[in-house]
Amino acid sequence: VMNAFNSDGFTVVSHAISNASSATYVAWNWLAGTAFSNDASATSVGTIDSEGQVNTKAGFSIIKYSGSNSAGSFAHGLSSAPEFIIIKQRTESANWTVAATVAGWTYSSDYLFLNTTAAKATNGGSSLFTSAPSSTVVNIGGGSLTSTAGEDLIAYCFHSVEGYSKVGSYVGNANADGPFVYTGFRPAWLMVKNQADAEYWIIVDNLRPGYNEVNAHLSPNVSAAEYSLGAGGLDILSNGFKIRGTSGIFNGSSDTHIYLAFAEQPFKFANAR
Repeated sequence: VMNAFNSDGFTVVSHAISNASSATYVAWNWLAGTAFSNDASATSVGTIDSEGQVNTKAGFSIIKYSGSNSAGSFAHGLSSAPEFIIIKQRTESANWTVAATVAGWTYSSDYLFLNTTAAKATNGGSSLFTSAPSSTVVNIGGGSLTSTAGEDLIAYCFHSVEGYSKVGSYVGNANADGPFVYTGFRPAWLMVKNQADAEYWIIVDNLRPGYNEVNAHLSPNVSAAEYSLGAGGLDILSNGFKIRGTSGIFNGSSDTHIYLAFAEQPFKFANAR
């Protein structure tokens, strides 16, 4: 699919996933950039060795660690506790496990799967995560999704950064005059999941179609092409986003929705669109 990450972008190969003839693609890119490595026995930070890349200013790290079928913790390299974590086994077919620290979430038991429509489950117990992450480590259980023995796993860790990114939640009302969600910046990229119901994840951005009302959705849980909802979309505003559609995907009545958003530019420089 790709054969190079370059200083100014990336290079794709001749493959239908990334380079089909006449197809239109979208790519979202995060730069971690700074190499990170932690020997747990030497530093006494966590119990599992970890390595990867970190961007502390952007609140984002990519961390590799090895599972053991035992509970433990690994260093994430950030300056604050992650609020949104995605973990995936590298060598086995397994779900993408999502954990977050938002309203209505019990960290030691709740989880979502990025690759399915399933609602938030609450029976993970200590097999996935034992407690909320700290400013230094992510605490994992001994289950197969976060600590398979002999398997390498990748963790994508995010925390909110004022003016740049926001992890949060809101409650839907199933009304075309939906909730306004304050982020403190104009979003360039937004991912939402109704955690209460079996609904699609959706990703929208400021380039597809590039104007309000935004109703060009992609879903990480399916391979489907971009689609629009007849029930409407949302508006990207200078300081957040406003729900304009009635779909249960992002506006389920009384349902809590989790979101991850990144800025077009810091709020103090933003203009209305």
